[in-house]
This record gives sequence, structure tokens and C-alpha cells, in this order.
Amino acid sequence: MPRLLLIDDDTRLSEMVGGYLQRHGFDIDTAASLQLGRERLKLGGYDALVLDLMLPDGDGLDFTRELRNQSPTRRLPLLMLTARGEPTDRIVGLEIGADDYLPKPFEPRELLARVKALLRRAAPDAGYDEVLVFGRLEVDVGARHARLAGEVCDLTSHQFDLLTVLARSPGRVLSRDQIMDTLKGHPLEAFDRSIDVHISRIRAVIEDDPKNPKRVLTVRGAGYVFAKKQDNE
Repeated sequence: MPRLLLIDDDTRLSEMVGGYLQRHGFDIDTAASLQLGRERLKLGGYDALVLDLMLPDGDGLDFTRELRNQSPTRRLPLLMLTARGEPTDRIVGLEIGADDYLPKPFEPRELLARVKALLRRAAPDAGYDEVLVFGRLEVDVGARHARLAGEVCDLTSHQFDLLTVLARSPGRVLSRDQIMDTLKGHPLEAFDRSIDVHISRIRAVIEDDPKNPKRVLTVRGAGYVFAKKQDNE
């Protein structure tokens, strides 16, 4: 049974959502503050985190940065809940390591679908040993991580999936629509340009010079292409 932590100070919402997810096969813990959430996360054992951005003792964005800077929670699937209307809040959340976001108000069944999608992407693919090698960059599909010069790259689950889509079609220009179609089941919409945000994060991790990328290239007006061969590789 997947174990989920929900951090939200809206007690009524937590009870409603928690009950709904429990009826659909989840073990739910709730926390009404960041401090209580920290205490629960220290105990470990969670498969995913649903985090409200506006909490009485701090900002969920700052908390996300904190989690992504700690080894035990660096790769924990994380979905943000936000009542903020500004797209920049969602973009910042994705940039600092959130895997997905859901604006309030929302339908519990949509949250359920998004959490299930997060868990599917995070689950290891047993027996699948495909490794894509491009010079110093390796994309290990089975282990679900990329390595640059032997060092594991710090990518979220969705960023790894996005990198894999591009790396499986080297030299082929993929539009945002084609990428989203390949990533079936992922709830992020192309119109909010979230793919662009994730591409920037991927470049920051795998490129020697993110401002002058050699691996993931932008084709203006068309999309992105993973270079067949990088300089000096």
C-alpha cells in the first residue's frame, strides 16, 4: 500500500482528501504545519509528498528547496498544492524540484490521478536494463538515473523521463506536443511552458555550459533535439 504524506493546514480539506485516498488504497499521514511535516519525514517510509505552498509556519517553496538539498528526500515524488494564481509561483516550484502542481480548488479524483502518475514514474522498471550512452553522459533507464562522468545527475522523476524521451530520439526534433504525447499520463499541460522549465533544469545538470548547450538544443519555433554527438565526446 503506497504511503503518502499530506502537509496542509486546512483540516477539513485534509480529512476529505485523506479519506478519499484511503478508500483508493493509500496509507495517509497528515501534517498541519511544516514543523510537523519535517518530523514525519525524518521517520521515512513515504512514497510521495503532497505539499501546500501556504502554511502557518513557512513557505512551501522554501520547504521544497530544503527537501531537495537533503539526500533522504532529494528524490521523493512531490506534488505542490497552490491557491496562488500567478503562473510564476508554479514555475518556481518546478524549477526548484517539485514534480507536479495542482491549483486549488481541485477534485480529489484529479489529485488521485496525479499522485498515481507520480508513483508510476518513480517506480523502478524491474529487469529493464537499457542504458543510453552519449560520451560522458549515460541515461540508465532501468535504474532511472542519469550519470555524467560517473556522477549521478540530480534530476526529478519527470525531468528524467523528459531526458529519456529526448535521448531515445537523438538527432530528431521533437515539438512540445510530441513530447507531451510521449509522456502519456503526465498531468502537466504544455501551454504553461512547464517543459521549458524542466529543460532548463536538465541543462543545468547535464551540460558543461548550460548557457551554451551541446546536448539538448532548442530549435526555434519547432521544439527540442538531443544532439547525436556532442563536442569532445
